[in-house]
Amino acid sequence: MPKLWNETIDAHRRAVRDAALDATAALVAEHGMLSVTMSRIAEATGIGRATLYKYFPDVEAILAAWHERQVTEHLERLSTARERADHPAGRLHAVLEAYALISHQRHGHHGTEPAALLHQGRHISQAHQQLHDLVRDLIAESVRHGSVRDDVAAGELADYCLHALSAAGALASEAAVRRLVAVTLAGLRPPAEADTVPAAADEEAAAAEQHAHRHRRHAH
Repeated sequence: MPKLWNETIDAHRRAVRDAALDATAALVAEHGMLSVTMSRIAEATGIGRATLYKYFPDVEAILAAWHERQVTEHLERLSTARERADHPAGRLHAVLEAYALISHQRHGHHGTEPAALLHQGRHISQAHQQLHDLVRDLIAESVRHGSVRDDVAAGELADYCLHALSAAGALASEAAVRRLVAVTLAGLRPPAEADTVPAAADEEAAAAEQHAHRHRRHAH
């Protein structure tokens, strides 16, 4: 069989597969998981049910494939955001903001029901680990650069960031998402600058107390 013919067949199969994934996600978002059947997916895709079964055994398999595709695209988006910045703090900010915006957009477009089902399975665990490793490495780079605190392990700070920014899905606007990112980044800053203010205040208070003590002694 000619190579061009093979490539045409492969492209057609990818197109059918992608159409089935998109149709399923749209049906679940509109009608809910329990109301979606292989027949409805086939009809929405524009293919026969028998053809659909050649690609996927059931609805859950289609959703898992859809979510795996989404996760791959999201990781690629985060990698692109990282490469656009030219210094450690900028790379960390860009990736965290991109992650928060993805969480916000995903919630708005697809709701929470598919996500509840699809945040299971080995490919999701692997993707989450990749995400965690990406953020952890960016934090470690920023620690070496001096822009992130070094009194907490980079892995723990990555957990903090990802948990904090998961709230972006419930926010009303992208402006609110960016404010959440700013607050999250504030928690990563080195504590030295904040600590110098109380220390200076303590020194001033001690000096004032000594002065008052000397004044009282002279008064007597």
